[in-house]
Amino acid sequence: METPEPPQDVTQLGVLASQNAAAAKSLYARPPAAAAQPNAKRPKLAQDEALEEAILKRKFLAEYAASETLPPSLAAKLPSKKPGKAVVKVRQGPTPTGKTQKLLEGPASSGAAARGEATAPSDMSLTTRALGSYQQVKPEWHPPWKLMRVISGHLGWVRSLAVEPGNKWFASGAGDRTIKIWDLAAGSLMLTLTGHISTVRGLAVSPRHPYLFSCGEDKMVKCWDLETNKVIRHYHGHLSGVYTLSLHPTLDVLVTGGRDGVARVWDMRTRSNIHVLSGHTQTVADLKCQEADPQVITGSLDSTVRLWDLAAGKTMGVLTHHKKGVRALALHPSEFTFASASTGSIKQWKCPEAAFMQNFDGHNAIINTLSVNQNNVLFSGGDNGSMSFWDWKSGYRFQALDTTAQPGSLDAESGIMSSTFDRSGLRLICGEADKTIKVWKQDENASAETHPIQWTPTLARRKY
Repeated sequence: METPEPPQDVTQLGVLASQNAAAAKSLYARPPAAAAQPNAKRPKLAQDEALEEAILKRKFLAEYAASETLPPSLAAKLPSKKPGKAVVKVRQGPTPTGKTQKLLEGPASSGAAARGEATAPSDMSLTTRALGSYQQVKPEWHPPWKLMRVISGHLGWVRSLAVEPGNKWFASGAGDRTIKIWDLAAGSLMLTLTGHISTVRGLAVSPRHPYLFSCGEDKMVKCWDLETNKVIRHYHGHLSGVYTLSLHPTLDVLVTGGRDGVARVWDMRTRSNIHVLSGHTQTVADLKCQEADPQVITGSLDSTVRLWDLAAGKTMGVLTHHKKGVRALALHPSEFTFASASTGSIKQWKCPEAAFMQNFDGHNAIINTLSVNQNNVLFSGGDNGSMSFWDWKSGYRFQALDTTAQPGSLDAESGIMSSTFDRSGLRLICGEADKTIKVWKQDENASAETHPIQWTPTLARRKY
C-alpha cells in the first residue's frame, strides 16, 4: 500500500522543500522490485565500467609491464619476423570469461584492441607466453673426441701452445724454460729454443712474418726469428712475470699481460710501448686480440673482463658477471662472439658491446684453458684433469672425461694447463701438468645413432 502524498505548500519556501523531497526520494527510495529482493544487484552505471577498466589497467601494468620488451641479448636470439600477415596460434582450451579475457589481453586502450584488430581468445597467461619466447637452441651433433697421441719431451708443466699458420708444426713452452717445435703430423721434435730463465707462459706465431713471440715469468718478452732460430728483439717494461700475449691479426702490434695487472701494447718492429692498458687490480691471466672493436679483451684474477679501445688506449666496458678470477678467454674464429672462464663458470658474450648470451654449466673445476674451433666445438680444460666439450650454439656439453696422468706421474699432475685447436679444427692439442702434450681427434666411427644427444630443454636458465 503506497503512502499518501503530503499536502503541498504553495508558498515559495514550500515549493523548494517539495522539490528537495522529491529529489531525495528519487535517489534513495528503492523501487518495489528492489524492495521485494533485498540482495538484488543495482544496475551497472557508466562510472562503474570506467572504474573497473582503470583497475584492470593498473593490474596489467603492475604485473606484466616489465615483460613487454625482452633484453637486447635475448631479443637478438629470437628468429626474425618475416613481413606478411601475422598468424596467431590458438591453444585449445575453454574460452575465458570477460574479466579473465581482459586480464590476458591487457587494457582495451593498448595493443591490438586499441587499433580495433581481432584478437584470438587464449587461456595462456602472459607470463607463460613470455617464457615460451625464450626458446633454446637444439644442440648440433658433434662426434666425440678420443686420444690420438701422447708426446713426451718437456721436463716441466706445459704452459703454452701455438700452431703456425701453415698447420705443419706447433710450438710448446713449459716450466723447463724451453720452447720446443714439434711436427704436427708425426709428433716428432724438430727444434728446441733456449733463452728464457723461467717458465714460458705465452707463445704466438706471426701469420705475416717469420717470427715467434714468447713471454715468461722472467719478465721477458722475446721475438724469435725462425729463419735463424735466434732472438732478435726484446720488449722491456713489465714489472713482474708476463703470463699471456697475443698478436693483432692485421696490425704489427703485440699485446702482453702479466702479474703487474696491466696489458702493454708494443710496436712489433720498433719495440716501443704504445699503450699501457691499466684498470685491472690483479694479474692479467689471459688476453685476446681481434680485428674489430673491442680489439683487445683481457681477463683477470680480479674476476672481471675488460674490453679495450686500442686506438685510445681506454676501457670500453667492464664485465663483472664472474665471481672468481677469469683465467681463460676464447674467440670464435668466424663469429663475432667470445667466451670467458672462471672457476666452475663459462660465459658466452656477443661483440661489440659484449652482451651476455648464455652460460656453459657443468664444468666444476678451476678452468685453466678454453679453445674453440670453426665447427662450433668449445673445449674447456680443468686444473684437476677434467675435460669438457661443448656445442657453441646451445651451450650443451656433449662429452665430459678426465685425462690420465702418464706412468711415473702423480695423480695430482693430471691438470690441463693449455690447449689449442690446429688450423683445421680437427686436432686438439693439450699441454698438461704431467709434462706431456696430448693430441686428440674426433672419433670417425661415431654417429648420431651410436652417440645420441642426451638433451632436454629447460626453462631454468640463468640470464646473467
